[in-house]
Amino acid sequence: MENVTLSVKGMSCGHCVKAVEGGVGELNGVKSVEVSLEDAKVTVAFDPSQVTVEDIKEAIDDQGYEVA
Repeated sequence: MENVTLSVKGMSCGHCVKAVEGGVGELNGVKSVEVSLEDAKVTVAFDPSQVTVEDIKEAIDDQGYEVA
């Protein structure tokens, strides 16, 4: 299991948090997703044999937010 913390631009409310958690959380291999709206960061615990950091970034982008 690995962890990655990414800075995310564009999150401003609880809906944003739910969108990012849902989009990233449904990827195979993601164990947990923690979003800090205050810090504009997302921390993801994942299995690198099933999902990559690029996959995680793409899932965030698909929700309409930008990984900084």
